[in-house]
Amino acid sequence: MTIGASSEHMRLKNTSVSVFLPALAGGGAEKAMLHLAQGLAERGLRTDLVLAEAAGDYLQQVSPDVRLVDLHSKFPVILSKTFALQKYLQREQPSVLISALDIVSSSLWAKWSSRVPTRVVMCVQTYLSEQFRNDESNTLKKLRPQLVRWLYPRSDELVAASKGTAEDLALITDLPLERIRVIYNPVVTPEVLEKSQEPIAHPWFLPGEPPVILGVGRLVNQKDFFNLIKAFAQVRRARSARLMILGEGEQRSQLEQLARELKLDNDIALPGFVENPYAYMAKASVFALSSKYEGFGNVVAEAMATGTPVVSTDCPSGPAEILDYGHYGQLVAIGDSNALAQAILETLDNPINAEVLKRRSQAFSTDRVVDQYLEVLERITQRN
Repeated sequence: MTIGASSEHMRLKNTSVSVFLPALAGGGAEKAMLHLAQGLAERGLRTDLVLAEAAGDYLQQVSPDVRLVDLHSKFPVILSKTFALQKYLQREQPSVLISALDIVSSSLWAKWSSRVPTRVVMCVQTYLSEQFRNDESNTLKKLRPQLVRWLYPRSDELVAASKGTAEDLALITDLPLERIRVIYNPVVTPEVLEKSQEPIAHPWFLPGEPPVILGVGRLVNQKDFFNLIKAFAQVRRARSARLMILGEGEQRSQLEQLARELKLDNDIALPGFVENPYAYMAKASVFALSSKYEGFGNVVAEAMATGTPVVSTDCPSGPAEILDYGHYGQLVAIGDSNALAQAILETLDNPINAEVLKRRSQAFSTDRVVDQYLEVLERITQRN
């Protein structure tokens, strides 16, 4: 679609939108919201990206069409960001505030205390039940599910990044599923396709080298890269191959230790966070997702957009939907390294056609997803 308000959404031509996030750390939810803000701005909406703290790996990727607002939240962060957001809403009074990664509902508290007519869209980017079960913090561990149950239904609109995430949210909040709009993440952008064509200097991707299995994500418990390394050990016993995991996180030292224990440290690389993972995806032989849970699984759609076949755990929630329940890539049980290894070996031998994967990935293109958000914005701004 062309830049600017289309005739289909002319009633939004004076609409201002703010997208609220804690920061721009290198996670999938942050990337999705960054793409959404850019997509809304390109459609002619005045768009702010409001950060509790302007920090994170994606900070340099904010579009010049989007105004970046730093709330400079300090300790205690929850109170600080809520008060700062309240002042921002009083000053700017955007038509709509889209809030993500906002478990304590700072956006709703800020709206109520500022007494502005701003509509609030709560965007759920993760499978909340699993996040709560894996939450190691003591202070808010028991309170967070209650906050979601009490406050999320009071938003003007609830959006979930996958059907499974929506079903989970409906159970937590006792809301009918119809109250929650499912909109997949806008992860397939022209930039992804362009960057996937860039060269890589790493010697593992030179012609004649063994196939590379790629994982991408934060090195944290949720991603279960221990399972992927154990599966790779079985793959390595069957054939020559290498494993690369892009990302950074608290489990780096333990993952490196496991690679050494398995005597695979020469065949496993953890380069850390990279600005352009898409070039690696395009040149990998298999993309593997080993997560225990997801909200959507951006990297699965991104890998498909580059034409690379995917193997994924059938985790709640998102990857199975992206892969159409196994039609576009193999799904295996969570934590089953034997099944993951077998699926990787079968995919190396019989990969799905790249063009088929690329066509499927267009279901998650920015244009298609922004259209759906525009429908939400139009509906809630017309309410009395």
